[in-house]
Amino acid sequence: MDFSKKNKGTASVWAGETDPFYKGATTSPIVNSVAFAYHDLDEWHDVATGKAEGHIYSRNTNPTVHVLEEKIRILEGAEAATSFATGMGAISNTLFGLLAPGKRVVSIKDTYGGTSRLFLDFLPTYQINVTLCETGNHEAMEAEIAKGCDLVYLETPTNPTLKVVDIKRLSAAAHQVGAVVVVDNTFATPINQNPLKLGADLVIHSATKFLGGHSDAMGGLLCGKKELVEKVFRFREINGASLQADPAYLIARGMKTLELRIERQNASALKIARFLKAHPKVNDVFYPGLETHPGHGIAKEQMSGFGGVLSFSLKGSYDDVKTFLTKLNFVHLAASLGSVSTLAGPPRTTSHVELTEAQRAQLGIPESLIRYSVGIENVEDLIGDLTQALAALEAVFETEKTV
Repeated sequence: MDFSKKNKGTASVWAGETDPFYKGATTSPIVNSVAFAYHDLDEWHDVATGKAEGHIYSRNTNPTVHVLEEKIRILEGAEAATSFATGMGAISNTLFGLLAPGKRVVSIKDTYGGTSRLFLDFLPTYQINVTLCETGNHEAMEAEIAKGCDLVYLETPTNPTLKVVDIKRLSAAAHQVGAVVVVDNTFATPINQNPLKLGADLVIHSATKFLGGHSDAMGGLLCGKKELVEKVFRFREINGASLQADPAYLIARGMKTLELRIERQNASALKIARFLKAHPKVNDVFYPGLETHPGHGIAKEQMSGFGGVLSFSLKGSYDDVKTFLTKLNFVHLAASLGSVSTLAGPPRTTSHVELTEAQRAQLGIPESLIRYSVGIENVEDLIGDLTQALAALEAVFETEKTV
């Protein structure tokens, strides 16, 4: 079925699931078989060598996993897609599958902490050169790209400071030197942003987050140009970071409500960001939907919604962060995001736990920062919860002043 003219909400439900399932089932079955048998050896060989469609061994491909891959392929408008056991599996396999000693990567400083570790610690070990530019300084990044590079890696909005980079502009610069452009689209989701339409070659998702949406399954996805996806797939099938059927089923099931969840989270996050921006105990709010955000103009151009994650810094120290977070009622203090329930935490225990305080400071991440992933709860209840926690923090501050 051609989904190119269909709404994304319809594609989220039906993509990969238009053909009849076993015994007339109306939902994708969980196929936990390790291997797939053939009575005809020639057919078996054709499937094994890619001449015919089918499955041989679930480390390589699996029917349930294929449904999920089709969903993200169609939602992102990609030629091909493949999957991984985790989001970091998607990122690391893509980088190692496409790069080799002597190759050069240009990226931004504000990437997810695990990605930063790959750039700072792992890729250099394999003699892969990495240059990290100030996020948002497009001129500096274009200058570095123009020196020659093989891969440009972008994340927008960034985790956890919600900075925005111009995908179209940097993709054009990268293609002038023949570089591949990879974009981590986890925060935006395909509902809010489609990097391939803006010039990117590959899109990565931590499917653990908004795509699955329920904090009960881990996975990673890659989609984009067929030649590049197949190259990474060949690396992954030998590397073995394969996504299994059970989490694939849960993520695909979660994606059926993706548009509904994202629309609500977009609206709630913007309302919460505006509330926090006006609060005297809040130092700053980082959310691309705010007109005061430095990347708001670019975000308006390349995003249809601004996402369900925001971050904000309190006027105070890390001790104030600890006090404030423990006063919240409608939040899980946990190292994830994109769930139906609100999740929050500081970078030192979530996105950048792998880095030292000095390294976080170098990246412009204050210790007073809080990442707040908005769930699908009633937004007035969430604002009420934030209000009472901020009031409690203020009361503690006043008590300390009088002691």
